Amino acid sequence: MKLQVINEQELLGQDFKVYGDLENPLFLAKDVARWIDYDISNVSKMVKNVDDDEKVITRTNNTSATFLTEDGLYEVLMQSRKPIAKKFKKAVKQILKDIRKHGMYAKDELLENPDLLIEVATKYKEERNKRIELEQEKVLLESTIAEYEPKISYLDMILNSEDTVTVTQIAQDYGMTANQFNKILVELKVQWKVNGQWVLTRIYKGQGYVKSKTAEVPRKNGSLKIVMNTRWTQKGRVMLYELLKAEGYYPEFDLKEIA
Repeated sequence: MKLQVINEQELLGQDFKVYGDLENPLFLAKDVARWIDYDISNVSKMVKNVDDDEKVITRTNNTSATFLTEDGLYEVLMQSRKPIAKKFKKAVKQILKDIRKHGMYAKDELLENPDLLIEVATKYKEERNKRIELEQEKVLLESTIAEYEPKISYLDMILNSEDTVTVTQIAQDYGMTANQFNKILVELKVQWKVNGQWVLTRIYKGQGYVKSKTAEVPRKNGSLKIVMNTRWTQKGRVMLYELLKAEGYYPEFDLKEIA
């Protein structure tokens, strides 16, 4: 099975490619090794400590390739002691954020579909104009914010967002990987895993804290399987914030304000 390239660009002097789709981006392990100056002939060692759930192996014409999920990539970058790994982690987060906000398509698909090209260009122009307007509004409001609300908390940020988010996004706010964050939620008896999906325990179930979303994930044999992904609502994020704060876990944003 050949995975589609959804984004390709130069990043920190390296050829950077994102495979898969926007919900489940994948990264070729050999590429990752090259980015962080790891021996590409020993990629298996690099990904040895990455959970199986965060690795995807594809086979095409009797050759196999190992891909890392977004969490798997962050796991490898966090384990590396090379300074470049930290730079890549920060840059990748920003790129994925932009891709998810604006939408990206493979070059071949754009060239073969003029209507799609026009649609993407129009969407980009609208987003650009909207961003300019927001930046102008930000400049006008900065003085007011500084006067009346000098310290905006992480909780304020949550309440200003109505979108559902993945556990990966929440974990990043706490300076963790999704695996580390999920383990904490298990220890706090918030959730447990059923058939590959994280579900809430009886105490938290049915409170409107999460929503489920289907996604296609490639199997090792090249076929696709349908999985259910858990996404946290605004109400759920507030609950997690209060629960984790009581246990001594603070988001990096609040720690900066405290400091």
